[in-house]
Amino acid sequence: MTTTATATATATATATSTATQLIELTAYGDAANFELVTRTLPPLAAGAVRVRQHVAGVNYVDVYQRVGRYPLPLPAVLGVEGSGVIVEVGGGVDASRVGQRVAWSATNGSYAKLVDVAAERAIVLPDEVSFEQGGAGLLRSMTAYLLLNHYGRLQSGQTVLVHAAAGGLGLVLTQWAKAMGAHVIGTVSSDEKAALAQSRGLDQAINYREQDFVAAVREYTGGLGADIVVDGIGGAHFLRSIEATRSGGMAVTIGSISGEGAPAEALAAAQLRGVLMERPSILAFSKDLPQYRLATAAAMMQLQAGLVIDVAGRLPLAQVAEAHRLLETGAAQGALLLEMN
Repeated sequence: MTTTATATATATATATSTATQLIELTAYGDAANFELVTRTLPPLAAGAVRVRQHVAGVNYVDVYQRVGRYPLPLPAVLGVEGSGVIVEVGGGVDASRVGQRVAWSATNGSYAKLVDVAAERAIVLPDEVSFEQGGAGLLRSMTAYLLLNHYGRLQSGQTVLVHAAAGGLGLVLTQWAKAMGAHVIGTVSSDEKAALAQSRGLDQAINYREQDFVAAVREYTGGLGADIVVDGIGGAHFLRSIEATRSGGMAVTIGSISGEGAPAEALAAAQLRGVLMERPSILAFSKDLPQYRLATAAAMMQLQAGLVIDVAGRLPLAQVAEAHRLLETGAAQGALLLEMN
């Protein structure tokens, strides 16, 4: 009988350099700086697995890295989540993991057909969770856990305001908060987006082009404001989000689509209203392996329970620039996927 240790050693000994197609970012700035290339991966490192990807998720953090707001050494392979099948294991990894369906998140490199991932961060996909759900939903679901459970400590009956409620994260946050018994209000830019968000459980949709969202939230909450406000817009918009938060509540800034972070006066505004202000990072949170495991376990539990990952578009790997354009213009209602076929 072949022992696990022997099988692992055999798998490692036969590891070879492997060629793969991937997308490299050659310079910061425009998405035109992406280039489809073929590169040779080195032999697989100990403690790692090699994943033949089915899909990679496209997220706003990828845009921030592309433009240099979150700089990486260049050339760089972007993308912080994906899913596929383990095709090889490194030393110290049980060889029985070959063939497992997995998803992974919170490290760079998913814009590639083959990806090497730390074995402890490759999360087995349950039968009920598709490659699409895992590849486009893991990071967003982990973020929902971070915001609503870890920081927000959301309680049944409380009110959550989600900006961009028809976006990839907004739709997940809405479903997650509803599953926890919350009342969810969301801002959208069109009736079509309102209908999508409401189909996922949104209680009230506010078209911010036609309504003052602060006034609308206060009307819906009897003048108090929301218990938790999630703002990915940044800049002066976050000051208004603080206004929409009740005293004793939490205003969370998770991005800066506007191109600006939270303004300097945000802290004073939050203190004046008695609002807790947070600026969490799922990538920083996930560097700690126990926290990563907690967040991924919660994500998988929700996905198994029926959390829907709405996919706005599926593009081949070579069309990553178009995926970024769709994301930046707000044209995507839901998640965007790069397919590796």
